[in-house]
Amino acid sequence: MNAVNGKDASAEAQALQAVEAHDADMLRHLNGLVGLLTEAVEAGDPGAGQETQAALLDWCDKELVPHALAEEGPLYSGPHGMPEARLLVDGMLAEHQVIVGLVDELRTADGVAAAVAAGAIQRIFALHLDKENRLLMPFVVASPGLSLAQAVEGLHELVGEGAAHHHGQGHHGH
Repeated sequence: MNAVNGKDASAEAQALQAVEAHDADMLRHLNGLVGLLTEAVEAGDPGAGQETQAALLDWCDKELVPHALAEEGPLYSGPHGMPEARLLVDGMLAEHQVIVGLVDELRTADGVAAAVAAGAIQRIFALHLDKENRLLMPFVVASPGLSLAQAVEGLHELVGEGAAHHHGQGHHGH
């Protein structure tokens, strides 16, 4: 074990890489769906717009919102208890509320309003991931009392299906 701050540095690095890779995959998928919806609206094709909007809502309900809720558990609870990260976590929790509100708005919107809501979800999620990857996760990795590897272990919503069972040590974060 390559220990840093009493943690397995290799496990921390693997967890960081898994979360970042999963985040990038999610953003790529979201960008694609939002692009298709925007193209359908610009082309004046309501059928394609409704179909793409339904696919985007399905993805938000099955991937985006569960991802946000999973973050609010073990990934956010540790840093939130530390004064130097509390405000960052509070801000990120507020972004979750905005994203969920925009998904609800997308649910009842159509045409241009749907494309606008989708674009807002896309941009806020991209900003949120940037904060998570540049600020929050490096803080967790660097903090002696926190472990990113333990916080995300078993949570496929945060690391993807393949990495969720990578460590296989029976601890599932809850």
